Amino acid sequence: MSDTENKDSTEIRCHEQAKGGLKFDVILAEPAGTPPKPIQPLTNSKSSENIKENIEEKLKAADERRLSLEANKMAVLAAKLSKIEEASKKKDEQNNVFVTQTKEALDQKMELYSENREAYISDLKNKLRDHLVGVDKARKIFEKQTEEIKAEIDEKLKQAKVQRDENIKKIQDRLKQHEEQAKRVREALDEKVKKCELEIKNKLQQAKERREIMEKEQIEKLRLQNTIRKTHSTEIRLNLENERLSIEDITEKLKIAEQKRQKELEKKLEKSRENERRAEMVRQNKEKISSQEEEQETASSG
Repeated sequence: MSDTENKDSTEIRCHEQAKGGLKFDVILAEPAGTPPKPIQPLTNSKSSENIKENIEEKLKAADERRLSLEANKMAVLAAKLSKIEEASKKKDEQNNVFVTQTKEALDQKMELYSENREAYISDLKNKLRDHLVGVDKARKIFEKQTEEIKAEIDEKLKQAKVQRDENIKKIQDRLKQHEEQAKRVREALDEKVKKCELEIKNKLQQAKERREIMEKEQIEKLRLQNTIRKTHSTEIRLNLENERLSIEDITEKLKIAEQKRQKELEKKLEKSRENERRAEMVRQNKEKISSQEEEQETASSG
């Protein structure tokens, strides 16, 4: 019973002091024995000797028990220490195994990564080579298309220039024809105006002559009637008055005819001026077109 109590009272505390190191605290309890008997008073020397012997025996027994307890405790402690050493060895072995396995796995991963990296780099180089080949082909196609477009543009510019020159030539010919036609129309109008003026002058002259002849005839008739019909003086006066009125009517009609002639002449002159203005506008448009074409030619050549 005392041994079990001593075993239970013994305590070993283990805690990790540092990484990879352990610290043990062994706590030993006091020996728990039977309580000593009360000392009886000494009666005689024999009893005192017996008591002394008993005490010595008890002390020896206590020493033996103490030594056995210490031996048991040391054995238990040695067993626990051996277990702890075995556990630490197993832990070191497990750590070494883990380190070797981790190193092998890391080496395998590094080899796989290097292989994948080389494969990726080679694949990237192949893709880059294919891309450069495609870019070179696209550049050649683009240059070819650019040259074709440039040739087409040059051809179109040449055709446009030829067509523009032809159009300018046609416009110039039309302007010349229009100027010639306007000149002919102006000359014809001038001739017509001159003819009309001559005809009007001739008609006026003829009317004047007829009027003078009629006046002379009337005067002659009046004289004859005055000599023949003196008795009919009143009638003759009336006739003269009528003749005078008719002469005034004739002169009024001549004046109206002269005014109409002047109006017709003014209308014809206005038409000729209008034609001249149109010819001048056409000439100005021609000059503007030629100046614009010269500016376009200078801009295209620049």
